Amino acid sequence: MSTRVQVRGRDVAREAYRIETDAGAAFVPECLMAGGLRPGGRPSHQDAYEWIAAHRAGLARAVERLTRGDAPRPPYDILTLIEVR
Repeated sequence: MSTRVQVRGRDVAREAYRIETDAGAAFVPECLMAGGLRPGGRPSHQDAYEWIAAHRAGLARAVERLTRGDAPRPPYDILTLIEVR
């Protein structure tokens, strides 16, 4: 399985980052990255990109599971698949 994960920007309304993998694309909520943040805070772009890079294998597996119609394992079960038209 590939662990290619590319960040395709931030969706302000969803408070999530768009990622793309070989299996598909998904929104990654910022709350997953909130480890060292103050309550109500959000990660900087640098922090988000570093978190995504550090968790790329789990994110790629989660997107792959979502595209198959399966539920990803926590904490990645809150990712939202992006439908490509």
